This record gives sequence, C-alpha cells and structure tokens, in this order.
Amino acid sequence: MLHRLGIACREVLGDSYKVITTLFRIMIPAILVVKVLTELGAAMLLGQLFAPVMGWMGLPPEAGLIWASAMLTNIYTGLVIFFSTAGTEGWSVAQVTVLATLLLSAHNLPVEVRVAQKAGCRILPQLLLRIGGGILLGILLHHSYRLSDSLQSVNTLPWTPAPVDDGWLAWGLSQLETLGWTAVMIVALMTALKLLRWLGIERLLEWMLRPLLKLIGIAPGALSITLIGMTLGLAYGGGLLIREAERGDIHPADIFCAISLLGLCHSLIEDTLLVMLIGADLSGIFWARMVFALAMIALISRLLPRLRQDRLVRSVSKP
Repeated sequence: MLHRLGIACREVLGDSYKVITTLFRIMIPAILVVKVLTELGAAMLLGQLFAPVMGWMGLPPEAGLIWASAMLTNIYTGLVIFFSTAGTEGWSVAQVTVLATLLLSAHNLPVEVRVAQKAGCRILPQLLLRIGGGILLGILLHHSYRLSDSLQSVNTLPWTPAPVDDGWLAWGLSQLETLGWTAVMIVALMTALKLLRWLGIERLLEWMLRPLLKLIGIAPGALSITLIGMTLGLAYGGGLLIREAERGDIHPADIFCAISLLGLCHSLIEDTLLVMLIGADLSGIFWARMVFALAMIALISRLLPRLRQDRLVRSVSKP
C-alpha cells in the first residue's frame, strides 16, 4: 500500500512539475511584455480603438479603456480603471452588468491566449471568439435589459479599492506571489484529479453529464479538466489540457472545443465574485454568460466538421 502511494505521489509531483514549468514559460515572458506595453500606453490606444464599439452595448466611450486595460492585464486592473474614471458612479446596474460581462469574456489575453496556443489552438480564432463573443453577449444583454426595462436604476457601488502601489518593486512582488500560488494550485489540482480517477468519481461524472457533453461537443476525457477550468480559471484548466494534448489523449478538435468553452466561461467562482464588487447582476455575469458559452460551443462543435480544422487547431502530441 505504501509502495503504491509512493508511486502515486511521484506521478503527481512529476506531472505537476511539467505543467508548472510549461505555464511559467508562457506566463513570465507574457507578464513582462504586457508590463512594458502598459507603461508605453498600449491600453490607451486599445481603449480608443474600442470606444466606438461601446455604444452598441449602451456604454459610454470611456468603457473602452476599462475593457482594454483588463484585456492586457486582468480584471482587477479593469476595476481600478473603472473606479478612477469620472462619471461611472452614475451608471445604471444594466450598464455595469454589461461592462462586467465584457471584463469576464476577455481579460489577461496575452497569457490566456498563449496557454490556448500551447494546447494547440490557433491564436486568431481564440482572440475573435473571446472579443467577438464578449461584444455579442454585451449587445444581447443591453437590448434584453432595455426592452424588459430591467436593471435601469442607478448603480450603487458596494466597494471601493484601496490605492495600489504601481511601482516596479510592488508589481514584481505581486507577480511572484501570483506565480507561487499558481504552483501550489497546480499540485493541489493534480492530486485532486488523481483521487477522482482512483475513486471512480471522474467516470461517474462523465456518465451523469454525457447528454450535456454530447450536446456541446466536449469529449468525456476532457470533462474533469474542463470543469476545473470553468470553476477555477483558464490557466489551471488550460495547463492541464496542455498536458493531455501533448500526450495525445484528447483529439485536437475536442481540445479546441474545451479551450473555447473555457475562454468564454471560466473562473465562475472567483471572477464572478470579483465583478459583483462593482454592483454587476448575476443574471448577466453568471447565468447569461454560462448559457451563452454552452450555446456557442454547441454551435462550434457542429460547424467544426465543415471547417478547415488546421486553421483552428493543431496537434501538439509528442511521440
């Protein structure tokens, strides 16, 4: 028994090391490049590009800068820009909810799209899906709230962030902390996956969710990893999918569907709670986002056989 436990621990640590090193090779260069671009004003330029599009979703032009900042960095940065932008205290709950869905749909793109690429997905389709999907969902939410006269009251901000030191030292320490917690989470997730498989819970979940998996086109073998990504984040689920893709355990088309689903709907717990701090409503940031993501992936999985898959995804399996 102890011998088998020792073997299992070595397997978990070995797999964790491979996933962690793969993710760090992606994250560290991307984090550095994004910091330099942000210092050079890339967020301002991107915000100006998206400013005209904001009107389609009932948002003022300054929302473009908020979304652009989150795209390049993370949701928290987008929220800081939101609080520092004049006039946002007069936004309606509907407007805040639409903005929050944009932040959830496309943020931290340099890192998350690079993770998707490492799993075999092409960059351009993933960018179009994340940004285009966010805009489409924002338009649908805006008109549904407007036509139903829902969430039109002035938003009350339940929270205001503390001032953040944006110096290089504070930024570097923050990134080191993020990388450290990422490593800890990967080891915990690899251990949990091993237990799920050993206890037979993974097979039970696959059996229970088989009708839904068939509907949206996610392979049963990718179920547990996809669920991890949806609940905890794309970096974690994507990192584990990279491992499966390199092993050749999951077909590239299934990898594309799983990564695309995670792109549109991931970190349902943490990120949802985060944007609720600006008053966003669950109808948009949780329910609409999840239904929209499942519907989009169901459509994509049916269109995939008719498309040139080599333009969307490639095999990264290693012999």
